[in-house]
Amino acid sequence: MPSITTQDGTDIFYKDWGTGQPIVFHHGWPLSADDWDAQMQFFLGEGFRVIAHDRRGHGRSTQTATGNEMDTYADDVLALAEALDLKDAVHIGHSTGGGEVARYLGRHGTSRVAKAVLIGAVPPIMVQSDKNPGGLPIAAFDGFRAQLAANRAQFYQDIPAGPFYGFNRPGATVSEGVKQNWWRQGMMGGIAAHYDCIKAFSETDFTADLEKIDVPVLVMHGDDDQIVPIADSAMLSVKLLKHGTLKVYEGLPHGMCTTHPELINADLLAFIRG
Repeated sequence: MPSITTQDGTDIFYKDWGTGQPIVFHHGWPLSADDWDAQMQFFLGEGFRVIAHDRRGHGRSTQTATGNEMDTYADDVLALAEALDLKDAVHIGHSTGGGEVARYLGRHGTSRVAKAVLIGAVPPIMVQSDKNPGGLPIAAFDGFRAQLAANRAQFYQDIPAGPFYGFNRPGATVSEGVKQNWWRQGMMGGIAAHYDCIKAFSETDFTADLEKIDVPVLVMHGDDDQIVPIADSAMLSVKLLKHGTLKVYEGLPHGMCTTHPELINADLLAFIRG
């Protein structure tokens, strides 16, 4: 399987298909590059070069017990971008992947980047504090850690069956395949990395990163996102960006790239080509 090896010896698995302008997809916790199937296939057909990697500790990458924080995630992305000689790239991040995109651009600049997209993304910061009173209490993330440590396999069934795709909403069209695919991706990764990543996605402050970004950024968010509530994420992030555009999707869940790919893909294509 194609991979790069980072300075600390971690192997980062990636997919790299097609030619043309590169689009780099950054997945959410605790998933893998496979979560972008609907986007990878679509944009490959539209003539783009599509790239997606498994974050360290996730999917087919090394199950690390170290480096499971945003600075190292961003450094891993830089190593991938340099190894593949990416130029004029569009970086698209979902959830935790949106944080990874923000930290990559804030930490390493935009010389290789044309545009970026944050979808259901965790910035500016998720956890509640005096500076962020609208955030989620730390107890919520402590609960994630406790459930992960107690029975990861069951926890990874409960999340997609409930809030991630909005399958817990009345009248929702539930897909057993989607639920099982979420579980499959999650269980491929390492528990230590997934445990540490909860702190990374919930407690990292991306405010300074967002303020540094000097390329156009599309912020996409469902207003029924039960994982990353829109009021304390997208609505704040777009105000911090120099060239940010907000697109709100009425009634859509956190996992809207999977539940509504025809809608999301069309809007992504319009932004990239615009």
